[in-house]
Amino acid sequence: MGSKGEERESRKNLPEAEGQGEDYRAAYEKEHLRNADLAGRIADLEAKCDELNFKLDRIKNNPLWKMSAPLRRGMHFALRQRGRLKNCGNIRGVVSKIKYKKIERQAMENFGTKSFPSPEEAKAQREHPFPRKVKFSILVPLYNTPENFLREMIESVENQTYENWELCLADGSDGEHGYVGRIAREYQEKAAARRKELENRGIQGFGPEIRYQKLPQNEGIAGNTNQCLKLATGEFIGLFDHDDVLHPATLFEYVKAINEKGADYLYCDESTFRSGDINKLLTMHFKPDYAIDNLRANNYICHFSVFARELLEGTELFRTQFDGSQDHDMILRLTDKAKKVVHVPRLLYYWRNHPGSVASGVEAKPYVVDAAKGAVADHLKRQGYTHFQITSTRAFETIFKIRYQIVGSPLISIIIANKDHEGDLRRCISSIEEKSTYENYEIIVVENNSSGKGIFDYYQELEKDEKVRVVTFKGDFNYSAVNNLGAKKARGEYLLLLNNDTQVITVNWMEELLMYAQREDVGAVGAKLYYGDKTIQHAGVVLGLGAHRTAGHSHYKQHRENLGYMGRLCYAQNVSAVTGACLLVKKSLFWQVGGLEEAFAVSLNDVDFCLKLRQEGYLNVFTPFAELYHFESISRGLDDAGEKARRYEKEAGQFREKWKGLLEAGDPYYNPNFSLDRSDFALKI
Repeated sequence: MGSKGEERESRKNLPEAEGQGEDYRAAYEKEHLRNADLAGRIADLEAKCDELNFKLDRIKNNPLWKMSAPLRRGMHFALRQRGRLKNCGNIRGVVSKIKYKKIERQAMENFGTKSFPSPEEAKAQREHPFPRKVKFSILVPLYNTPENFLREMIESVENQTYENWELCLADGSDGEHGYVGRIAREYQEKAAARRKELENRGIQGFGPEIRYQKLPQNEGIAGNTNQCLKLATGEFIGLFDHDDVLHPATLFEYVKAINEKGADYLYCDESTFRSGDINKLLTMHFKPDYAIDNLRANNYICHFSVFARELLEGTELFRTQFDGSQDHDMILRLTDKAKKVVHVPRLLYYWRNHPGSVASGVEAKPYVVDAAKGAVADHLKRQGYTHFQITSTRAFETIFKIRYQIVGSPLISIIIANKDHEGDLRRCISSIEEKSTYENYEIIVVENNSSGKGIFDYYQELEKDEKVRVVTFKGDFNYSAVNNLGAKKARGEYLLLLNNDTQVITVNWMEELLMYAQREDVGAVGAKLYYGDKTIQHAGVVLGLGAHRTAGHSHYKQHRENLGYMGRLCYAQNVSAVTGACLLVKKSLFWQVGGLEEAFAVSLNDVDFCLKLRQEGYLNVFTPFAELYHFESISRGLDDAGEKARRYEKEAGQFREKWKGLLEAGDPYYNPNFSLDRSDFALKI
């Protein structure tokens, strides 16, 4: 047998079939023209965008625009109320929502000093016999810290119910702020007295300590914190800002997690506060458990980061080239190395909001944005990614959209289950063919028990479309079985489950899904779906959400322009499950977990499928950058309400039994402080 080179050479010498060359050239010209047209459309849109941004900037810089701000705020408030009325359907719904928000505001008070341990609880925590009594080194870089901020910060550490800590203070303050050192030494003496008291009670090598060093010059956040690290002797390192406050039980909860879960990286929930009063909470950030896609998109972990000192072996703490976003860089590096990242779902860190602090707005420190992009880019390169793009989103400058490179042009098999509804299927397929920029796909329509003449006439039309095939599933409707048949007939490397009642919005929707599905660590990828009124139908699935405590859609019925809780509608993120109405997965993974479970004939089969992927160690991803309309529930017509309810309850019972352990543990991507009765990330009351 000859070499590949010889084979290629022989092919060159083959006579060209008559007319074949002309056909290829015509196809090439057609493709070339289409690409040029697409590029022109994109260029036109970008130019239009630039023009509109220019006009917008000119308006915003106009003095009259600035003076009219109070009037606009009032108008926007009135419009929001009108939107609430529209979404709720009646004034009773609006009143109910307002009442709930009032109750929620009252509930926020429970996360301030009311959440502090009672004297009895504090005593029990101090005396708790942990097998592993780790020592925490808390690093605080000081720089011209106001006296009240400094005292409140130190006293919040001093009041910890777990007392085996050292506070490492590196002071870069200028000569006009000499009081910073005097105050630090004052508390240093108090800590030494407490440690001596414990030693007198026979408790050796345990207790509080303050280490202080005056730096010859200010080295910035990164440099000063690295100087703090030189003072540290503890097994675990904690990073604390000089103007913030810790909950008294923070270290107790952390040492508990270290003992019970083997944690080597820990973080907690946090809140900003104003007016120097931690009972005046502004924004409460209840976080998900460790989620790498969330972390790449924004530094949701942030405070209070504590980690095993051994994670620093071979790497730096803070790198000065990322000053301003040095914590994001550090968190990405250390969580990559950590064996067990643990989120403590309690509000244990209070972030002071004052002029000049990052909490008051990224505009106070504009270099933060570039530093954050650099930190994420460096992380992605370490993970082997190339040719990616990182851009800011409409939510916030440091909440990012990441565009990964698509490798090759793999065939995507789009599987659409269908019964009758010729108009809906026609709209769905037309939108795919007319709007999609990704071209290497096939459409497999799985026909099941249609009876109308119109749909079979349309099937005959589709026979002329080389991208579309119609296969028949015989038997009663079973969504799982229908899609499993489609998957068996698929030629593609990827399967895209799609409801026939969908319509494409985003032209590069397949690319946005594929860039995640191509990753080795990803299982299913889901899109952002809207009802016809542009309210959200799907933005990720939460386990246990809803009356049946099975699964529900987050941000349900929120408007398309809503940013979501902490901007979560504006970036790709890890979720427990995505809807089968638009779900992309490698065909190999689909069959690796056995396809869709046919015991779930109508409901929860997609969630079950995603949980099987998660059980195998894969991540499921929701991306808001692939958008479609989903008109929902017209695929099969309207079932009898009683029959539908009975069928759902049966399958819900099966689901609860099968996934009992996961449901009891709670959704790792949804904080237990949120209500399972609402989809809007409202507090659990």
